[in-house]
Amino acid sequence: MAIETVTGYCWPQSIASGAAVALHLSSAGDRPVDIEIARLGAERTVVWTDTIDAGDHPTPLDADSHGCNWPVATTVAADDQWPSGYYEVQLTIDVGGKPRQSHAFFVVRPRANSTNTILLQLATNTWHAYNDFAGRNLYTGNTRASLKRPMARGYLFKPAGAGRRVTTINPPDRDMNAHVGYLRMNHLSGWAGSAGWPDWEWPFLAWAERNGYGIDVMTNADLEEHPNIVDRYQLLLSVGHDEYWSGPMRDTVESFIAGGGNVAFFSGNTALWQVRMEDHDNAGPATAMVGYKGQFKDDPVYDTDRISELTSIWSDHLIGRPENQMTGVSFTRGGYHRIGRRVTNGAGGYTVYRPEHWMFDGTGIDYGDVLGAAATTVGYECDGCEYTVVDGLPHPTGADGTPGSFEILGMVPAAHFTRTTAGRPPKPHEPSEIEFLASRVFDSRDATAVKKIAAGQAMLGSYVSPGGGTVITSGSTDWAHGLAGRDEQIERITRNILDRLG
Repeated sequence: MAIETVTGYCWPQSIASGAAVALHLSSAGDRPVDIEIARLGAERTVVWTDTIDAGDHPTPLDADSHGCNWPVATTVAADDQWPSGYYEVQLTIDVGGKPRQSHAFFVVRPRANSTNTILLQLATNTWHAYNDFAGRNLYTGNTRASLKRPMARGYLFKPAGAGRRVTTINPPDRDMNAHVGYLRMNHLSGWAGSAGWPDWEWPFLAWAERNGYGIDVMTNADLEEHPNIVDRYQLLLSVGHDEYWSGPMRDTVESFIAGGGNVAFFSGNTALWQVRMEDHDNAGPATAMVGYKGQFKDDPVYDTDRISELTSIWSDHLIGRPENQMTGVSFTRGGYHRIGRRVTNGAGGYTVYRPEHWMFDGTGIDYGDVLGAAATTVGYECDGCEYTVVDGLPHPTGADGTPGSFEILGMVPAAHFTRTTAGRPPKPHEPSEIEFLASRVFDSRDATAVKKIAAGQAMLGSYVSPGGGTVITSGSTDWAHGLAGRDEQIERITRNILDRLG
């Protein structure tokens, strides 16, 4: 029996300061909806409240791919003094004396006269890729994710409780019982541990604001829709699980780096997949994200002169634009850490190899020390590069696209899912994850190709572009948890980065 509740989405998802956003809602039994809008950061600041009639609207069968197309319930005009940031839209109805609640969101982009020098782009493409509201997502057969629908439970709000993080905090937990139990107990999407606002960006932004850093906010799609915004900043941030990038997004960020802009990828699995933003509406933004992934041969651009837009992994030999060229690292040379049967009892932190780097100033870190383990700062999905060891120190070979100036500062083992270690095993006729990755990188999934990427690493590293832009990568999704866990060395390193580059 379906739970009577309220759901909704905002459009557009990103608005300019002082612009309006439409709320598209559906309320079970046409019950009145209490709406509370708040900016979330170090504090939760309520900026707008109202109670409205929204109507009870059916969810179309193809909503996961083509949207709900619900009517506008109300329009909110953002005050031009509302600061840039993530705005939570809390929706509540009364069902038999009990509140039923859900959440939507929108982002207010920076004002043109903002004095902040640091810009955070939220990993909203990844939220949409995992969102399974109304049916499928890009992991269960869909090749198109609509942005004009609610987010499933767990992507925008998560209650406290053991197992909230997808990374195993108290190993061993080879079957991930703590996390799976948490999702089921709270009736959240089975994919909600992998993406969403509460997991990484919120704890990072809350820490930064508590420590006096002013940070403006935009969405992934804004890198494509409003690329010139980036040029006003000294430092661009990617935080958490930032997996899905379009070609124009990469063009924006790579141009920024080439021109001397700084980027800190406090993220993992970063830019693994290429996607395309399509079907722009009258208001301008794209309404859908296309990603064929393992079905890439069905992509209309396959075997055409648009092959560079193929929605496979960026490191696919058919595309020839590995994400290492931008980030310094790639998930293809990384994998998982403290996830189910992959590096189950891993350290949760990096072994440091180059303590003399400025990033470590004031930390007291020395060669061979383990960084961030107490807060499990390394976990979930991790990125590395092909490397060799010279005089006991790791050096990138550059063969996989990593820039020649990249320095490996610390690392810890990671590994891909195989046929026997995957939490969601492939069907008999499907390749395992590591076989698929090998086939796309090397055009072969034989044992020799698979072996090349079987022993991965999560790498903390840095490089400087020829244009003078500094790029930092944590090589793991979970850096923000080192901040949330008040790891003093992780906090000091983050301050060093924000102070020097921002």
